Formats: sequence, structure tokens, C-alpha cells
Amino acid sequence: MTVYAGPVFDMAAKQFNVIADHLGIPSDERDRLLLPKRAITVSCPIHRDDGSIAVYEGYRVQHLLTMGPTKGGTRFAPSVDIGEVAALAIWMSWKCALVGLPYGGAKGGVTVDLSQLSKRELESLSRRYMQEMIPFVGPHTDVMAPDMGTNEQVMAWFMDTYSMYQGQTVTEIVTGKPVFSGGTLGRREATGRGVAHLSRRVMDVLSIDPTKATAVVQGFGNVGSYAALGLHLMGLKVIAVSDHTGALHDHRGLDIPALMDHAIKHGSIAGFSTELAFDPAEILTLACDVLVPAAIERVIDGPVAEKLKCRVLAEAANGPTTPDADIVLEQRRKEIFLIPDILCNSGGVVVSYFEWVQDLQQLFWEEEEVMRREYQILDRAFEHMLSRVRADNIAHRTAAMAIGVEKVRAAKNTRGLFP
Repeated sequence: MTVYAGPVFDMAAKQFNVIADHLGIPSDERDRLLLPKRAITVSCPIHRDDGSIAVYEGYRVQHLLTMGPTKGGTRFAPSVDIGEVAALAIWMSWKCALVGLPYGGAKGGVTVDLSQLSKRELESLSRRYMQEMIPFVGPHTDVMAPDMGTNEQVMAWFMDTYSMYQGQTVTEIVTGKPVFSGGTLGRREATGRGVAHLSRRVMDVLSIDPTKATAVVQGFGNVGSYAALGLHLMGLKVIAVSDHTGALHDHRGLDIPALMDHAIKHGSIAGFSTELAFDPAEILTLACDVLVPAAIERVIDGPVAEKLKCRVLAEAANGPTTPDADIVLEQRRKEIFLIPDILCNSGGVVVSYFEWVQDLQQLFWEEEEVMRREYQILDRAFEHMLSRVRADNIAHRTAAMAIGVEKVRAAKNTRGLFP
């Protein structure tokens, strides 16, 4: 029995057991590697604008504290529950280990429909959530970051709340802050840029000419929009995008800079064009060279995987592909090159790490330096994954996760079991 439940946690557990079987990890070691170190559930009461009191449930799961402080985003969304948060924390542990960061995985969130909150209510909820977390987080314990439903402003409120309790400004308690509040240049763009960079690496491996290639992006939030922009700047035609309001399709290629400007101004792609409207349910199965699922978990299941018509599947979202779909993708490995999520979207945590380091040192880098270091780390992890694929003749996700799990297992075994 475990307190964690739900389809997202079950998916993370199933993925782990596949890797554990592959690595031959004894059964008595598995729970120690899989189950989170710590899980916190809090109530977050706030005053609504109408004078009433509302209480929201908040969570923080710290999966791994063996290799340094935990690191992970904070999600404000109606779907948030302890199982989803735990799964995301587990994936973050494998991700940090894969790319070589001195972190364990964490994740947090509040179950809330942001469309029902005013800006003042959002600030109250953000500050109350951080206030409830203060006994459990810190620059060398757990460092928060933005995720779905949170942004630079929310991180600034988190940082300010924590700092008021410490009696001094502690910029390193969160990453993803505004640059003028201790953030780093390049953080906002980091995840999307990393997705585009790794997609280009795969196109080079497959001898695909970017100027003759097409891309489809599901999800046009921060990650999806910057991934689309990066691919656009490389010369690809981004022929379709979608978000929670609908989808757009143009075989000639969409004007991505104009679409980004529209989305920033209006909050979504809705209203950009009526002529280009498209069925969002069909976007994942459009014929293209690069498919970027950048929305939510579990959008590619077995039947969808059988219908994919892409050559590169770049998982910008966390957990977009189910274990059933992985079986299909393994059979289609010669047709579709998968960039697994724990590598593909790791540019965000890599640059978050840079922000944390800069805050601790009080020495800040130029954006070119941030990008150079980000791509260097991504390239190293990409080559490590490919080497493992070739050596063991295994799927890309298996190789990436095996590298991460092996590092975590080695760290735990080296430190031993206390007391």
C-alpha cells in the first residue's frame, strides 16, 4: 500500500520497474529508489475578494535528498494531486542524474482553477503556499521553480515570502525569477531552446535538412512556444500548433513570431486566425518531421503511437507517452527517433541550476554564456544516451532512464543506510 495513486504515478512506477528489470535491481532495493523521501500536504486558506474564505490543498513531494537539495517546479492546476506530484518528482530525479546536476527531484502544486482567481487572490495563494512550505524548503534543502500555472511573478512572491521570514533577501530559494530579482538571463527560453537544440542534433543524425523539414507543436505555453520559435529560426516550417483553446494548421508554415506576440498579448492562440483553425484531436497524428508534445502527461497512448507520422518525437512535456505507447515506439524505433522527456525538456532545470549557482555566488553570466553551457550539458547527455543505446541495443527511453537510475542507485549504495 502507498499514499500515492492515480494514473500518472502508476505510469512512473511502471516505467521504473521496466528499468529495474533491465538493470537487474533486486526487489528489496526498489522501494527505496522509487518511493519519495518526503511528502507534504498543506491547507492554504486565503481571503477571497468578496470577503469569504477559501481553502486550497497544496502539496510538495521531495523524492531524493541523497545527491544534494531537491529541485522542481510548482504547479497550480485543477488536476493536481499527490500522485501526480510524486510522479513528476520521480521523473525529475532521473532527469537531474542523467544530465549530471547535484540535485534530487521534487515537485509541488496547488489544486486550483486559476481562471477563478483575481491577481490579488493569486498573490495571496502563492504567498500562503510558500509560508506553509517554509519548514520544509531551503536553498540547500529544496529549491522551487515555476511549472504549469505559475510564472516569474509567482516565483518572486515565493522568494519575497521566504525572505521576509528569514530577515534577509534569499534569492536562491527559487529559480525562474525575474532577472531584476535575481533571475538569470535565458531561463524563460531555456526549456524550449533545449528542445529545439536536441531536435536539431537528431536531424543531423538522421540527415534531415531543417530548411526542408516540418514541425508540429502540441501546447503553446512557455515551453512549446519557444520550442516552436527555435525550430522556426532553424528553418523548419512549423505547420501546426495547439493549446487549450484550439489548434491552427497551415501547410505553408505558421508565422511563429507573430503567433507568439498574439499569445503573449491575449493569453492563448484563440483569435489569431479563423481560416487556419484545425481539430486539436488530430494534431498529434499529422505528417511531419518533428513532433513536439509540449502540453500535459499521457497524450500519446498505444493507438495514437501507431498513427504517428513523425520522424522525430521530441517530448517537451513531462510524461506525454504512456508505457503502452512505448511498446509501439520500440517496434517503430527505425521509423521514429524518440528524444525522451527526461532529456528533451531538461534544459529548464539545467538553466535553473545555473540561476541557483549565480545567486549563491552573486556573480551573473551573460546570456551567451548561459546558452553555451546549457547546450554543452545537453550534448553530453545526448551522446551518453546514444552510446548506451548502441552498446546495449535498447530503446532511447530505456537508455536515458537507466543512466539516471544507475547514478541514483550508486549514490544511495555509497552513502549507505542510516542508521
